[in-house]
Amino acid sequence: MSSAGELEYPQILLDYKHGFLVSKIMFTACELGVFDLLHELEESASAATIATRLNTSVDGMERLLNACVGLKLLKVDLKNNEGCYSNTDVSAVYLVKSSPRSLYHTIMYYNQTIYMCWQYLTQAVREGKCQNQRAFGTSSQEIFEALYRSEEDMVAFLHAMDSIWKICGRDVIQAFDLSAFRTVCDIGGCTGALAKQFLSTYNESTVTIMDLPQVVKTAKKYFVTDDKRIHFLEGDFFNDPIPEADLYIMARIIHDWTDEKCLELLRKIYQSCKPGGGVLIVETLLNEDKSGPICSLVFSLRMLVQTEGKERTPSEYSKLLTDSGFRDIEVKVTGKLYDAILARK
Repeated sequence: MSSAGELEYPQILLDYKHGFLVSKIMFTACELGVFDLLHELEESASAATIATRLNTSVDGMERLLNACVGLKLLKVDLKNNEGCYSNTDVSAVYLVKSSPRSLYHTIMYYNQTIYMCWQYLTQAVREGKCQNQRAFGTSSQEIFEALYRSEEDMVAFLHAMDSIWKICGRDVIQAFDLSAFRTVCDIGGCTGALAKQFLSTYNESTVTIMDLPQVVKTAKKYFVTDDKRIHFLEGDFFNDPIPEADLYIMARIIHDWTDEKCLELLRKIYQSCKPGGGVLIVETLLNEDKSGPICSLVFSLRMLVQTEGKERTPSEYSKLLTDSGFRDIEVKVTGKLYDAILARK
């Protein structure tokens, strides 16, 4: 029940109204290179200095910098009555492009792809149809080729897909004891970022990463790994044979597809899975009553705009797994962005 104060001044609605504006402030600061420059300078700098180095107007840059201070992305100190700006600890770790834990590429993916796609949300809700599907086709190959037409686009996308595992990959890999699984197949594993997290915990296993030919070629060219325990396999997991393995990792795969296609893929994996083996699904889970978490609810709308899938509850994933033949289903909510479900053959 709302309080009299909330009805008098609807703060929550005003905050929500500004939500996309706040996101764009962070996106713009990343795109212009503000955090990278301050890292490079290794000292605080004035708006005029930053504007000159980044080729922007002084007035526009000062306003952007002050907004970032308000968002706690930058710090400001007065020197001779002039504001001098520096990175916060969080920005230095996660928004500087060269940082080992950088989320820069994820931020740019949101800025250049998701932010643009989001304008079609109203249309997607009306039609109940992914706008990418209508424009580009229905297969993973068709959508991928349409969205990532250049090698540069693909490299940026793969960086974005990798970066999130730097902050929550270990949580999903260690959600269960997976030490019994020695041969692993990472379905749609991109460059092997999650595979590396797996092998850092279970160092006696081997991982085969199965992904589209363009992804594998790009991964080998730009994301070199000398780990002999990681192998790449070119293929479309819907149309090509899936190699035999003890464990199949499916991270951010199931949520892209309809229930029918999920069942098709899971049944195919079940047939290839060794007896006693299993499948590890990594997704952001909805509460059973679908009341939250808010991040999962937002992701589900993203799927409506960008794919033909949706986010699901633990019981919905369990039904897909059971109908595919899997059993002994365990669910672990990590408290981070992604959760884990383990099922066995």
